Amino acid sequence: MSQSSLSRAYDPAEVEKKWYSTWEERGYFHADPQSDKPAYSIVIPPPNVTGMLTLGHVLNNSLQDILIRFEKLRGREVCWVPGTDHAGIATQAKVEAQLRQEKGLGRHDLGREKFLEHMWQWKEKYGGTIIRQLRSIGCACDWERERFTLDPKLSAAVQEVFIRLYNKGLVYKGKRIINWCPKSGTALSDEEVIYREEKGKLWYFRYPYSDGSGYVVIATTRPETMLADTAVAVHPEDARYRDKLGKTLTLPLVGREIPLIADDYVEREFGSGAVKITPAHDPNDYEVGLRHGLDMPEVMNDDGTMNKQAGADFDGLDRYQARKLVLQKMEELGLLEKTEEHIHQVGYSERGNVAVEPRLSDQWFVKMEELAKPALEVVEQERVRFHPQRWVKTYRHWMENIKDWCISRQLWWGHRIPAYYCTQCNKLYVSKESPALCVCGCKAFKQDPDVLDTWFSSWLWPFSVFDWPEESRELKRFYPTQSLVTGPDIIFFWVARMIMAGLEFTGDIPFSDVYFTSIIRDEEGRKMSKSLNNSPDPIDVVAQYGADALRFTMAYIAPLGQDIRYSNEKCELGRNFANKLWNLVRFRLSKGAVSSDWQDLEGLPAERLRADDKWILARLQRIVKATGESLQRFSFNEAARNLYDFIWNEFCDWYLESCKSAFEGDCAGAAASRRIFDHAVSVFLRLLHPFMPFVTEELYHQMGFVGPEDSIMLSKWPEEISAEQLEQLGANEELLRLNVAKFELIRALRNLRASYQIPGSRAVSLVIEAVSREAEEFLRDDLDALQSLLNAESIEFAARPEGACGVALSDIGSAYLPLAGVVDLEAELARLRKQEEESSNYLAGLQGKLANANFVARAPEAVVAKERQNVRDTEEKLSRIREQIAVFGQ
Repeated sequence: MSQSSLSRAYDPAEVEKKWYSTWEERGYFHADPQSDKPAYSIVIPPPNVTGMLTLGHVLNNSLQDILIRFEKLRGREVCWVPGTDHAGIATQAKVEAQLRQEKGLGRHDLGREKFLEHMWQWKEKYGGTIIRQLRSIGCACDWERERFTLDPKLSAAVQEVFIRLYNKGLVYKGKRIINWCPKSGTALSDEEVIYREEKGKLWYFRYPYSDGSGYVVIATTRPETMLADTAVAVHPEDARYRDKLGKTLTLPLVGREIPLIADDYVEREFGSGAVKITPAHDPNDYEVGLRHGLDMPEVMNDDGTMNKQAGADFDGLDRYQARKLVLQKMEELGLLEKTEEHIHQVGYSERGNVAVEPRLSDQWFVKMEELAKPALEVVEQERVRFHPQRWVKTYRHWMENIKDWCISRQLWWGHRIPAYYCTQCNKLYVSKESPALCVCGCKAFKQDPDVLDTWFSSWLWPFSVFDWPEESRELKRFYPTQSLVTGPDIIFFWVARMIMAGLEFTGDIPFSDVYFTSIIRDEEGRKMSKSLNNSPDPIDVVAQYGADALRFTMAYIAPLGQDIRYSNEKCELGRNFANKLWNLVRFRLSKGAVSSDWQDLEGLPAERLRADDKWILARLQRIVKATGESLQRFSFNEAARNLYDFIWNEFCDWYLESCKSAFEGDCAGAAASRRIFDHAVSVFLRLLHPFMPFVTEELYHQMGFVGPEDSIMLSKWPEEISAEQLEQLGANEELLRLNVAKFELIRALRNLRASYQIPGSRAVSLVIEAVSREAEEFLRDDLDALQSLLNAESIEFAARPEGACGVALSDIGSAYLPLAGVVDLEAELARLRKQEEESSNYLAGLQGKLANANFVARAPEAVVAKERQNVRDTEEKLSRIREQIAVFGQ
């Protein structure tokens, strides 16, 4: 391979298009269940079928891809199962909106069967866009195993689980208070309710005693629900009401008599100590209602409007219109005592984005306590490990306070509940198919119209994707999976439930490690969202910077357990890094053929190696070890930063530069340096491959490390160079110490040139006074490289020369830069004198200001502190200027 075959500039789009199709066509992503390699599997957190790629998806899936490619290089049979979630509420809402817009029809106009035909048509046409987009960022998913939560085999798994839990007594149907979304017309689980702090009002109403002996004052944030009140409660030990217990009150606007009852639930210190009880529209009131045997009238319809039980004046009104009318009528009756501003938490439907209504409703539930205990144990015993570990505390709190899970949804898109009712006697049968005959002799059955919560299929994902309950080859080979990468926002929705399901239905944990990704924020710390217009389209970012640049940047800026501050401009880091890799390979190919024995270091003669060769081998050993350890700890950010620092700062800035002179000629030493250079490139391209798959594949081929029909994906993860081998090659501690000191001297001399404004392109003469004979011999050993790195026309080893000299110091010795003939000594001295005068005047002004007691007393503390720091900085600058003046005065 020659430099001419490698274009001058790296074109990500061309390389990405070529290699992704090649990998897929050759089946590199497909896992073989019959392989004898150790298995490593990941299941993708299935994005909504309606979804489009976001930066959150890029981060999540890039990290999964890093793990998959890392483990493949380590020799494991990797299986990354992709797929999508049917996303009941979100998808149905999207299709319903489209039908209303295009045809003016609702789902009830079409009927269930026709509507579901539209749903499937929409899914086939628009669904799965996000899965296709994942290819654009290089995800090595096993596309032949792509799954959808409504696939026949996954649906069969859902039915099986529902029936098993029902037969075990863990699934039941009951009338309980649930969260209701008036917009979507369905029940929601507690986890699907998002609480927002809002400025509302607290209204104080008077409820008169039925005997005319006075009234009780109650406070409410939801006046419209008073129409369903069936009691007023006070604390049993509240002396204010002790002689009133047993009396009744007349419910205003309704005229119903309701009792004054005592219950420990009431906080007597809050407000008047009396609370209205609305059992059908408040979860706490529902519990009070059960304890006291209260009626539970429901006054709202599914869509959030009031029904007939609310009374003729309110029937058909929207809940907020009803609120206004209640307030108006209570004020007219003189029963609105006062109104206060009130900040409180209001629950919103995650999908519908409207305030939820607590509502008494017939729903299906799962008893969770029995399932939660073993799921908590495996996390506390670290059979399932969380990264970062602090999420264990959050998980434990939720599991120890878990409530039954409402799993039924009043939708049509989803897994229909496998429950059938006899049309004659209403007996319930739970089975995969409609029964043939009821005990009453009837043969007609009606299936429950509800579908299951989307998460009821998602919690089975780690094993249902492998065709459970069948004992498939894939299930035996790839379950349990090893790692899960997901967001902490679904630790309850999904992670906890998957652990429960895995233990309950397979007897094993679903995964060993859970990595919780960071929250991505903009540069101002705001969470990314469409409404703030601060969420870039990743496809546009890929088009501008390249997929590798985006992937590497996301890993680089994503420390474990901390939020990410993202801007598109940060992707310049990844793009510049890809260009750096490209150019270092172009440089190498311009210096002759790649070594034929680049694969290892066997037979490499230590006596032919330069100090820089030995140093880079020691650094290479460190980066191989560090990268492997970081990835096994899920420290993606640490691994990315270490690789960047090694390749850019150590390999390119130091080793590559030193090789420019070493590569000239055909001597054995030059051949050894080329071999080490080539070996190092082969190693760090493999280390970097999980982060930047496209450019590393291209450069691995350009270097000739693999043939046209082969791939870096099929290569082996680099082995660490042993301490014994490094010692045999002469890379001992003393040599490494001297080499670091040499680099410090070079850096100091470069800074010295800059301080005298000597262009880097101008060759200079130098004198070096080494600290010892061994140090001098070390520097002489590779004098050509040293001269190249310093752009020195000559280097003399001697004591300090006479005349004006710049001085650079390091542990290996002192270097002198004779300034005569290099700079205009008189002009430079004059410039320094002027700087000295300006700095002295500035310092005097600062000191005078700080000597003013009035200024110090009245100025803000931060201003005074800043001025004191300015004094210290100016004194240090003045000291450096005077040191240079002393040099010119010699």
